[in-house]
Amino acid sequence: MATTRTAHTVWEGNLLEGSGVVSFDSSGIGRQPVSWASRAEQANGKTSPEELIAGAHSACFSMALSHALAGAGTPPTRLETKADVTFQPGEGITGIHLTARGEVPGLDAQGFQSAAEDAKKNCPVSQALAGTTITLTAELV
Repeated sequence: MATTRTAHTVWEGNLLEGSGVVSFDSSGIGRQPVSWASRAEQANGKTSPEELIAGAHSACFSMALSHALAGAGTPPTRLETKADVTFQPGEGITGIHLTARGEVPGLDAQGFQSAAEDAKKNCPVSQALAGTTITLTAELV
């Protein structure tokens, strides 16, 4: 069954001096302020499209990796995924780096690396971002 999730943004003013608020409609988890300065300079308590992408990518990758590991008979005890999304004003998103650390009883480092590479390639968010260079560091802890 397909699902649709919804968020919306209200923006006021021009790009450089204006600001907006992103509302997470489907979950109702709240509203987050956004501005050009929070995107291109320091966050200063506001989010950015790139941070939202990083959150989505880290969650999706973790789900895909967990599913693949369990399917291979080595379910993880714990996975921690960090996504660094790099934004260059004038160029856009120039890359995403995923860092995955996992506790996976019965799996060696090579097996974890292989499963992580597969998750990077096949998680739906990675596929949606296929036009961006995505790199990966994976390690067992």
